[in-house]
Amino acid sequence: MNHMTAQQDPVQLTASEAARKIREGLLTSTDLVKACLARIEATDGQLKAWAHLDPEQALAQASEMDGIRRAGRQLGSLHGVPVGLKDIIDSKGLPAERGSPIFAGRVPNEDAAVTERLRDAGAVILGKTKTTEVAFVHPTDTVNPHNANHTPGGSSSGSAAAVAAYQVPLALGTQTNGSVIRPASFCGAYGFKPTRGVISREGVLQTSISLDQIGVFARSAEDTALIADVLKGYDQRDAKSYPRPRPAMLEGYHAAPPAEPALAWIVLPFADRMSADAIAGFKELRSELSARIEMVPAPPAFAGLVETQRILHEYEICQHLQETFEAHWDQISDTLKPVIERGRKITHTAYEDALTQMQASEDFFRAFFMDYDAILTPAASGEAPVLGPTTGDPIFCTLWTLAGLPSLSMPLMVGETGLPIGVQIVGAQEEDGRLLRTARWLIDRLQANAA
Repeated sequence: MNHMTAQQDPVQLTASEAARKIREGLLTSTDLVKACLARIEATDGQLKAWAHLDPEQALAQASEMDGIRRAGRQLGSLHGVPVGLKDIIDSKGLPAERGSPIFAGRVPNEDAAVTERLRDAGAVILGKTKTTEVAFVHPTDTVNPHNANHTPGGSSSGSAAAVAAYQVPLALGTQTNGSVIRPASFCGAYGFKPTRGVISREGVLQTSISLDQIGVFARSAEDTALIADVLKGYDQRDAKSYPRPRPAMLEGYHAAPPAEPALAWIVLPFADRMSADAIAGFKELRSELSARIEMVPAPPAFAGLVETQRILHEYEICQHLQETFEAHWDQISDTLKPVIERGRKITHTAYEDALTQMQASEDFFRAFFMDYDAILTPAASGEAPVLGPTTGDPIFCTLWTLAGLPSLSMPLMVGETGLPIGVQIVGAQEEDGRLLRTARWLIDRLQANAA
């Protein structure tokens, strides 16, 4: 692609810039969607980020949004902006095949709750992005946009790659362990997973009722806040959705911190899994922030929480998809079969114990964040590994997902081979606005130091 300016090529715009230009009449949704479709046509032969595209349907939505704007009617905060949906999220009339031959040809006749929210905000549903098999361990064929020999991460592989490759400004993913934050890190996008229960999971393939959470990909921290605000809302059909007001995320992003934030670096029991370049990068980052960061030893119980997450995830996926797995055993990958077999052996007592541990982790962090604004931590162990049987190690996301904490990955570092390494910050439950406020402070601080 030749290096045009943002004025000439709309795909370079962030979602916030695109929404503003569409509102002001400087850009049409049709032109933006056409530019995204052209970019996909030029690059997706190699990238393989999309599971399903219906250009006619996307352009029809864009045309409708342009007509609404010309008529002077109400505009939503994502009016005319295209969004990609991970292929476990239902969108009426578009296939949702969930990365598995088991669901080939499945076309839902209703929108997921998040798809409804996007339509309510005027967004254009561009298409469905590739997911690993039933959003779990077996990789899809998507590659890393920076180097096609490397993984984009998983399970939200296509969403992360599509945003990082300028195919679409925004995309949705899900995280049960590290499936938003890790691919964001590997692909060099911003990835944000709000507090558990902020966004409804209705109409999304359930792999773990306790752990599944919706997240977003964008090319700026501001954009993650913009779309998360659109997606949030109480939904009585979702057991984890809580019936009270939600954090104001975009407002938080734009707010000035009342004092310089206090950050914690928890010395994690699995820190030895970090690559040498990640260790060096974070050491430098901590020294830049030395006045604002405190090294905190991890409580001994942290070592067991990785197993707690595994027990919950594997036990619940075997419960939720029991009939599917039994009826279609021959259509399940050899990567996933042993995981299911292991999950089926977990006792109900072990599962109940894991639920108790999960609650204990939430209680621990509730007290912990009385002293700190955010935890600074790796988003992944380092650069994206080469393509192989897995999509990389999720361990630097596991604890925060288990405890339902808001987490943001920012593409602030580069590894030794030039691939991105994400910096993750984690906040207190329902303090998502404060986390985004801290993120903006951190980004500004690092830019000022670099200047």
